[in-house]
Amino acid sequence: MTGRAAHRAPERDRGSTLVEFAGLFPLVVLMMAVIWQCILIGYAFSLAGNAADAGARAGAAARGDAEGACAAAATEDLPGGWDASVSCPLEGSVRRAHVELRVPVLFPGAFSLPVTVTGTAGAAEEDRP
Repeated sequence: MTGRAAHRAPERDRGSTLVEFAGLFPLVVLMMAVIWQCILIGYAFSLAGNAADAGARAGAAARGDAEGACAAAATEDLPGGWDASVSCPLEGSVRRAHVELRVPVLFPGAFSLPVTVTGTAGAAEEDRP
């Protein structure tokens, strides 16, 4: 390679880094969104399980409206924007709590995926004097 050809090579590559970055940037953003959505799905499982556990314990200890106490306790600690449905049937001597959370798209309060995460817990009814 002559001196002139070696001198011109960097000039032809000028701007290639910017073009590569512009081409890969949407892919990087898409991958970050997919990872964040997976984190939200995992968080929904954690929230549903904890809400069901709290609801079952509150329903089992309630003296009056056990289903109302169960539903209130189950939704009390859920962050705003999470869409949940709670049912608290009595099965024998065990108060069950079923919590269904709809998984939001990218952030709570927006659209929801057609995915429902379920948490179930049970607690034995306490003896009443």
